[in-house]
Amino acid sequence: MTVLDTRALNRATLARQLLLDRADMPVLDAVAHLCGLQAQEPQEPFVGLWSRVRAFDPASLSDLLTGRSVVRTILMRRTIHLLAADDTLAWRARHDAMLRQRMLGTYRRDLAGVDLGELAAAGRAVMADGEPRTLTELGRAVAHRWPESAPRALGEMLIAALIPMAQMPPRGLWRTKAGVRNTLLSSWLGRDIDPPAPEGTDPVGQALVRRYLAAFGPAATADLRAWCGLAGLPAAVTAIREELIAFRDERGRELLDLPDAPRPDPDTPAPVRFLPAFDNAILGYHDRGRIIDDAHRGLSVAGARVVLVDGRVAATWTVTSGTVTVTPLRPFSRADRTAVADQGRALASFLTDDDSDRVRISPS
Repeated sequence: MTVLDTRALNRATLARQLLLDRADMPVLDAVAHLCGLQAQEPQEPFVGLWSRVRAFDPASLSDLLTGRSVVRTILMRRTIHLLAADDTLAWRARHDAMLRQRMLGTYRRDLAGVDLGELAAAGRAVMADGEPRTLTELGRAVAHRWPESAPRALGEMLIAALIPMAQMPPRGLWRTKAGVRNTLLSSWLGRDIDPPAPEGTDPVGQALVRRYLAAFGPAATADLRAWCGLAGLPAAVTAIREELIAFRDERGRELLDLPDAPRPDPDTPAPVRFLPAFDNAILGYHDRGRIIDDAHRGLSVAGARVVLVDGRVAATWTVTSGTVTVTPLRPFSRADRTAVADQGRALASFLTDDDSDRVRISPS
């Protein structure tokens, strides 16, 4: 079985993640190809798409959100993502059990004695008037039924697991600060989520495997699980295994992939790219060694924004008063420093509507 070294996996990841070359594709297609963008920090997806889509206009993503073609919702790993509306409706039921389990892992004691079916019915009754609500408002609205439980636990269980919800604009629009107000996903998109598949079948699981590999492969099943949070996909992998090809990484793990997906030459040059906080190019794997050194692994979990140099995390970045400040994690060569400065200036211009192109690179 062919062994793919770390550099080969890195270049494959960059190609799948639209980071090797910026893509000439509509923003909605990019969001769908990437299987969504993690978005608990509302402005971060704009930087993620700027680094991936040629001539990206942030207004286009805002328009997709207000036009209900892209949705802010809780899904993979019980985290907030921006997803294409069609994917949200198709995938939500398949994530239901995982969402409940993760919520109970946090609030099991707070929700002791609460029948989750009754809680879901009570929450739906409150939301039936069509009014958007915050987590706190929804929790308080049902709290009289379960006075022993904290309203926050009730509200979060409803919004994150029991009732498919969308976070309404203006939350998540470009340069807009707004609190989270939730509405029924079915009301927002005009149709219910797709029903669960008949027992013994898993077409959504199989689709998730294919879509994940298209955007993240080659990858191990542990990487797939780390991306979506679903533990029950081995049967889906088995069902489509004849469609896939297999490799090994340098540790001997089996990596699966789509036969025709890009796997560039490991010597392909990789341009500097600025990634937002919590970017799935890093978080979408169990083994993140293809893109970030183990010594720096905690940066992505902590929400640091990072800079890729030669395809790997080599610095962090912040922006203050229109100045992009880069803090190297290792010494830069003169060529690297020039490339980082050039891309940093372009980012500053993007973030300030061309009011600033200031970039500062801290001493390494």
